Amino acid sequence: MAAWGERLAGVRGVLLDISGVLYDGGEGGGAPIPGSVEALARLKRSQLKVRFCTNESQKSRGDLVGMLRRLGFDISEGEVTAPAPATCLILKERGLRPHLLIHDGVRSEFDQIDTSNPNCVVIADAGDGFSYQNMNKAFQVLMELENPVLFSLGKGRYYKETSGLMLDVGPYTKALEYACGIEAEVVGKPSPEFFKSALREMRVEAHQAIMIGDDIVGDVSGAQRCGMRALQVRTGKFRPSDEHHPEVKADGYVGDLAEAVDLLLQHADK
Repeated sequence: MAAWGERLAGVRGVLLDISGVLYDGGEGGGAPIPGSVEALARLKRSQLKVRFCTNESQKSRGDLVGMLRRLGFDISEGEVTAPAPATCLILKERGLRPHLLIHDGVRSEFDQIDTSNPNCVVIADAGDGFSYQNMNKAFQVLMELENPVLFSLGKGRYYKETSGLMLDVGPYTKALEYACGIEAEVVGKPSPEFFKSALREMRVEAHQAIMIGDDIVGDVSGAQRCGMRALQVRTGKFRPSDEHHPEVKADGYVGDLAEAVDLLLQHADK
């Protein structure tokens, strides 16, 4: 690999994943990853632009930010690109009325959306809401439509909480895709449009930005497909096998956010 100075040259903006980079979720709101609160503070004091890009779909954006602030992070709602608000915009633009298979914690994001006589399905990380009955109802809605439309808020396989690894929305989305013979529209990482919307908010070109995440596919591959660089942290859902992924290679692997920030402050925007 090239030297860090070469790999990070010209970076002006940083996109940060949240779960697995800033904190691990769990009982009582979870816990910050050691050093991450201070690392974010140092990054935000620098000249680099910072934005958060998350697939969180069990909490509203407001609840997520409130929880992170209680954990000590300097973050505001306007700095977060999240899939639920983005999905609501798409639904309104296309005149779609969703059947919602989502977690109660994110339902408030859809309060202004008409859900009567649904003509599409929105699936998110519903947690314990992924019962047979609820999955089958979503399947039935899709099969009754002439042109079934399924939106998936992200398509992650799993994530890490303080109690261990947890299934994400992706396996359930795959089940509906297989049963219905359709392909979901992903709103969230690794969708290129989701990354592009975050870059537009940050007012930085893709080649000037770097993504920092714990997911080799959702974070690293998704960002690189948009023309960004990407670092993978060895926290959260990181597995040693990620460094030998057959199709994806990060622009660098770092121990944690603190190490990533150290490198960025030494070498970026040079």
